[in-house]
Amino acid sequence: MSPLFPALAARSQRPALRFGDRTLTHAELADAAGSLARRLTGERRVAVWATPTLGTAVGVVAALLAGVTVVPVNPRSGEKELAHIVADSAPTLVLAEPGVALPPALAALARVDATADAPQDGRGDATGTLPEPSPEAPALIVYTSGTTGPPKGAVLPRRALTATLDALEDAWQWTADDVLVHALPLFHVHGLILGILGPLRRGGSVTHLGRFDTAGVTRELSSGATMLFGVPTMYHRIAEALADDPALAEALAGARLLVSGSAALPVHDHRRIAAATGRRVVERYGMTETLMNTSVRADGEPRAGTVGVPLRGVELRLVDEAGAAIAAYDGESVGEIQVRGPNLFTEYLNRPGATEAAFTDGWFRTGDMAIRDPDGYVRIVGRKATDLIKSGGYKIGAGEIENVLLEHPGVREAAVTGEPDPDLGERIVAWIVPARPETPPTEKELADHVAGQLAAHKRPRTVRYLEALPRNDMGKIMKRALHG
Repeated sequence: MSPLFPALAARSQRPALRFGDRTLTHAELADAAGSLARRLTGERRVAVWATPTLGTAVGVVAALLAGVTVVPVNPRSGEKELAHIVADSAPTLVLAEPGVALPPALAALARVDATADAPQDGRGDATGTLPEPSPEAPALIVYTSGTTGPPKGAVLPRRALTATLDALEDAWQWTADDVLVHALPLFHVHGLILGILGPLRRGGSVTHLGRFDTAGVTRELSSGATMLFGVPTMYHRIAEALADDPALAEALAGARLLVSGSAALPVHDHRRIAAATGRRVVERYGMTETLMNTSVRADGEPRAGTVGVPLRGVELRLVDEAGAAIAAYDGESVGEIQVRGPNLFTEYLNRPGATEAAFTDGWFRTGDMAIRDPDGYVRIVGRKATDLIKSGGYKIGAGEIENVLLEHPGVREAAVTGEPDPDLGERIVAWIVPARPETPPTEKELADHVAGQLAAHKRPRTVRYLEALPRNDMGKIMKRALHG
């Protein structure tokens, strides 16, 4: 079987990882991770305290080389969540950056420091001696956000990693010459699998900023980085800064690919970035359970408000409320996205009932609602549970209303939800962070603005004003925290 990281096996001298002032080539990473892999051989499952550090990246690579399943742990998890993850996944030890303090929930586990230093015994690179596990062998167990109960551990096999990363190679024309820069957390799909393992599989390089700031983006893109990965919150900050930062605009203009994910990037920010830089941000769509499903291609049309077309090897369909496939791509019919392909997880750990409920005839039920344009482009309108509003006999996606509200000059942030209404079934509620709190736009002004851009039945019937929207670590709005 072919290796997960060919450039490590080939001992490439190209840079692989850079965190702060520390850089490892692929050959040096092979030595450091190979030495640690020997220590891990025979372990069944290890937790990784996933700080944004070089040790985290080395530890994950080492475990994958050894064929040991990785459980990335969010360092910002609360005690109850940590205790659940440890009890549920039962790791035998925890890997951590040297010197990083661990919480009590991990105290019972043996600790091994994941160091980037070359081994002292000269027995480093193990890439040629460790057997490549089966494609179906579990590579990672990534825990979901747990909005309706304790987080569930999605078991991701090695073939899901390779299928997604190789499909993105095709869609993004990703090569060993690319240098990626990002500041994403390393405990989830976006930052760890795409942002660290992706460059390593391609034989390229990644620079992690540690913490996001526009100065770091400018510096790295001006110094040879070709790709930027971010979430909408990061791109919003970029859009806000561009008017007064010509160096940032120039740096972004020179990038080969700007990618946004983990939540929808508002159309307003798409337009501001494109106007200032001449570059359009590419969006893609994935989940913990499916890795990547769709993307705007590097050689395709970067259409704001869409997540592109299905990736190579991914089958995607929309189904109506009765579960019947929606055959026509008419740009109007809303349905739930269902997918199947080699990119999917195998199960929720210790949750056979939840695993069975997640599938219909081999199709994974994402819970995301979307519209598909005649040319196949997918436009996500929201989550089935929180973003599909049934009002006055219409099915309305919250996302398109949010995009229109964000185009109003008096609106800084916006979220849309539905709440029970005796006449309409559900009324549309807009949650607004005003651009000028002292003079917020009126309810009528916002309703007229939406009705003028969309349709009258999509206008908000109620407006509530906030100082900030509740968001999680990835910048996603936590709509379940919004209530009257």
